[in-house]
Amino acid sequence: MSGLGAPVGSVTARSVRRLPVPLLLLLPGVLWLAIFYVYPAFQMFLSSFWTGSLEKGFSFSLDNWTTYPEAIGRYQEQFARSILYAVAATILTFLVSYPLAWTIAFKAGRWKNLLIFLVIAPFFTSFLLRTVSWRIILGDDGIALGPLKDIGLLPPEFRVLATPIAVISGITYNFLPFMTLPIYVALEKIDFRLIEAARDLYAGPWRRPGAVIGAVVGGSLLAVLAWIFEMPIIALLVIGAVAGALIGATLISEAFVRVTLPLSMPGVFAGSLLVLIPAIGDYVNAALLGNPSTTMIGNVIQSRYLTNADYPTAAALSFIMMAGILIAVIVYARALGTEQLTAGRGL
Repeated sequence: MSGLGAPVGSVTARSVRRLPVPLLLLLPGVLWLAIFYVYPAFQMFLSSFWTGSLEKGFSFSLDNWTTYPEAIGRYQEQFARSILYAVAATILTFLVSYPLAWTIAFKAGRWKNLLIFLVIAPFFTSFLLRTVSWRIILGDDGIALGPLKDIGLLPPEFRVLATPIAVISGITYNFLPFMTLPIYVALEKIDFRLIEAARDLYAGPWRRPGAVIGAVVGGSLLAVLAWIFEMPIIALLVIGAVAGALIGATLISEAFVRVTLPLSMPGVFAGSLLVLIPAIGDYVNAALLGNPSTTMIGNVIQSRYLTNADYPTAAALSFIMMAGILIAVIVYARALGTEQLTAGRGL
């Protein structure tokens, strides 16, 4: 028994000695977050209770809590617009990214590395320059609309720039890699033998059920996007339903719905957060591609801070946006059931 007891004791001692290592590895990240996130967020919360001006100075008082309801009441339209644009951009990036990521993961073969490089290639150019490029492309006489107007397919007064479509298109383009890469990583981890096993167990093309579900999903998505873009809802609902029915009946199999899609949900969850969170606070696309009626809450915060020096209102708006995003993320995580994202493995 003494021979068995010695190894157990040595393993326990070794485990105790190794215990601080994970904490030491976490320390730099925790310090970074504490210094550059927690402390600034706390200071921002305190400054939302300030009163005064930049010339006379600011003073703190809890009686200034009215800054919050005043900020919400005054800028509720910009809040709603920011959420609407961000959700629309997230949906569009998902619709583009998922087929792209699926193709790279399962069908690209020796071209996989090239396609991944093309996905991240826009990062080699400044965010600001990419947005300015969209301003040139979507111009009234730009390379996209100019030729169509010249041949008479579009009326001369037709325009895309300075509209909600331009703003959401710019956000979608700029954040597309943030959706594609997490979904690709999740799909790449899937054991293809699971999909083959599902097919062997008769999880083949959906045909009629797939057509029905595809019609419902496609019609609903395009109807929501039509409402956001202020386009004819009925026409796009019909187009989405027909396209969804064709895709559901011919391209989407039961194996995809039962195996591939559920296993890729961690990537969808991560990609959605990486797009939705910065999109809500974005102000560059709205400033360069929109007009005064497409102003987002990020534009308001930027103006309050840098133009009007209204620090209390700007801080209150920032804190409201941050708290709202945090609540939305918690609800979204619970809805998707993404416990596997944080579940640890025993070592």
